Amino acid sequence: MNLQNKLDEMKKEFEAGAPPEALTVMHRATDDLQRSGIMDRVLSEGEKAPEFLLPDQNGNPVSSSELLAKGPLVVSFYRGVW
Repeated sequence: MNLQNKLDEMKKEFEAGAPPEALTVMHRATDDLQRSGIMDRVLSEGEKAPEFLLPDQNGNPVSSSELLAKGPLVVSFYRGVW
């Protein structure tokens, strides 16, 4: 099973058990994002991400270019606790 199939299956399972009112809000938010044009600015597979400087978990600045100088880089964004 490829990643997209796995994600589709997870979505299907989630939506089967989620409250209808929550699904309505989530689908509306997704539609709003798509209409905003944000998908036109998303990087495609294989595209190089722009250099960035972001704070780490302790608030210290981290430079992507400095990290890349040490080897491959994987970036993970944590949305926090809702």
